[in-house]
Amino acid sequence: MNKQEINALISLLDDPDESVFKQVSMKFLSLGQEVIPVLEDAWEHSFDTLIQNRIENIIHQIQFDLIKDALKEWSHPEQQNLLEGALLIARYQYPDIDVAKIKKMIDQIKQDVWLELNENLTALEKVKIINHILFDVHNFSGNTTNYHAPQNSYINNVLESKKGNPLLLSIIYTIIAQSLDIPIYGVNLPEHFILCYVDIEHMGVPSTKGNEGSNVFFYINPFSKGAVFGQKEIDAFLKQLKLEPLALFYEPCSNLEIIKRLLRNLISSYEKLGYPDKSEELKGLLGSLGES
Repeated sequence: MNKQEINALISLLDDPDESVFKQVSMKFLSLGQEVIPVLEDAWEHSFDTLIQNRIENIIHQIQFDLIKDALKEWSHPEQQNLLEGALLIARYQYPDIDVAKIKKMIDQIKQDVWLELNENLTALEKVKIINHILFDVHNFSGNTTNYHAPQNSYINNVLESKKGNPLLLSIIYTIIAQSLDIPIYGVNLPEHFILCYVDIEHMGVPSTKGNEGSNVFFYINPFSKGAVFGQKEIDAFLKQLKLEPLALFYEPCSNLEIIKRLLRNLISSYEKLGYPDKSEELKGLLGSLGES
């Protein structure tokens, strides 16, 4: 479709007939991403509030559909890069997110950690270095004053503000560690996401000790500046929550489960703030990952 035909469609955006607008809107949606710059230009040159609102809604829907399709593609096992998944979720709220800037910030933290590492370090010593770089040098911390705020779940916000919730801090921690071949993975603990340092040589070998996480050396809590603890602390935490100590509360989880939990956190945040439309859209994104 050429620019003249697109402009003809734009001229119909103020049509009071809802059926006409619906047809125009569907046509724009079918054109996809390529039509966004033209719509943005039309928005800038319009002084009609109705047209501007309709253009905003169409652009948002196009961008939402793109994220939904990208998430579905990302969910394939061979595609589940954790940073890419977190960036896709951030694009929901920030469609023009500067990916290069975010990756540069991640690379800087990785570089700072790498400079302190050597082959003779123990697992605990490696974690102490990551903790020092993340929490002392780069000053990351848990957002305790605004714990449930949506911004705590968007990686660009957390990298810029240096404050986040347990899950997003864990995501950044994991991305840094795994990029340096340090076997740290997420643990889907109820009410509080944590990390574990895995015995990589025996990873995937069935546990012979029930739910004790026998292939895990120790656990890490990024929300508490990387505090290290053991299985007994998880036992006590689950007992406090009156939950059965299931194996999945002790063992590494997949990147898919991490991104699902990230979406559930956002759904809860927007529901608490009274934004049901956002909650419903995020449920749609969750559905694209195979969860009803």
